[in-house]
Amino acid sequence: MSQDTFPIRKVDHVRHYVNNARQSAYFYQHTFGFNITGFYGLETGIKDEAGYLLEQNDIKLIFSAPIRPGHPMAPAIAEHGDFVRDIAFEVDDVDWAYKAALDRGAQGAVEPTTKEDDLGKVRYAAIHTYGNVIHTLINRDHYKGHMWPGFREMNEPGDGIGIQEIDHCVGNVELGKMNVWVKWYEDVLGFKNLISFDDKDISTEYTSLMSKVMANGNGRVKFPINEPAAGKKKSQIDEYLEFFGGPGVQHVALRTDDIVYTVSRLRARGVDFLSVPKSYYDMLPDRVGKIDEDIAVLADLGILVDRDDEGYLLQIFTKPITDRPTLFYEIIHRKGAQSFGKGNFKALFESIEREQALRGTL
Repeated sequence: MSQDTFPIRKVDHVRHYVNNARQSAYFYQHTFGFNITGFYGLETGIKDEAGYLLEQNDIKLIFSAPIRPGHPMAPAIAEHGDFVRDIAFEVDDVDWAYKAALDRGAQGAVEPTTKEDDLGKVRYAAIHTYGNVIHTLINRDHYKGHMWPGFREMNEPGDGIGIQEIDHCVGNVELGKMNVWVKWYEDVLGFKNLISFDDKDISTEYTSLMSKVMANGNGRVKFPINEPAAGKKKSQIDEYLEFFGGPGVQHVALRTDDIVYTVSRLRARGVDFLSVPKSYYDMLPDRVGKIDEDIAVLADLGILVDRDDEGYLLQIFTKPITDRPTLFYEIIHRKGAQSFGKGNFKALFESIEREQALRGTL
């Protein structure tokens, strides 16, 4: 077994910077079923921003918003809209991890810092990655509280939808930059390239893209990185880069153990998903073989299926969840498969192109 040169326990949390943290928290509580479990802001001694912590099983999301003019993140929110700023990692030793990352070529964002209160202390630091995204490195082994000092615990339960953990986070980068960031994750964080897809794998008549899936040593952190490829029309990656204003997080995949239940709940709450033609399901038995689920139910919900050597997976993608055609979510249910749905790419991308055509951005 190869040595893990940059030990990461897991994705600790994903932090969004938004214009209105209270409204974002309400949306995710009432659509995705998250519990609101923490708050910080003026009432907790934080003078320039407010934020909410949302949780469901092993998923933690933070929504933060400036509350005064001149906040350092305000220009980024103005440029990108609501966006994922931070994919944070839980690590054994923050100081070692930060120094190792800088020694290997990372740019520091926050030097190692300790926050303390009556419940103990939390150590954290942060490094820059593509665009305006950072990776916070955090350890709370010596903290008995819920998140970290400065958060006030809240208990506003949501009606959960069965999502369990963050399966992967996908980044979109500019043409020619995919391999640059692949090398960065290899060199700095010791990630390995699990799978590569080129424009022959991910293409339609009109558009294509290239993607490489990076994973850390224990396989718990997986980051596909996409870049556009030449095509007759503007690809979804080009559209993202244009409306986002550069590279950033395209989507976050949330793993469930019952995708029919999860997607049914989301649809009932008004979440819109991409759809594929009914002919997709006519061909499904021949393509993926026997599965446990009722294909008629999957067709009704628009859930996609793909198989690899280790099993199969079920997946579905929301439409963008903000006004801009940028951030969206994937719901994924793995039944042995460790891949990313290569067999669904063509149907999925044609569906995205139909949405682009409606927006006039294809």
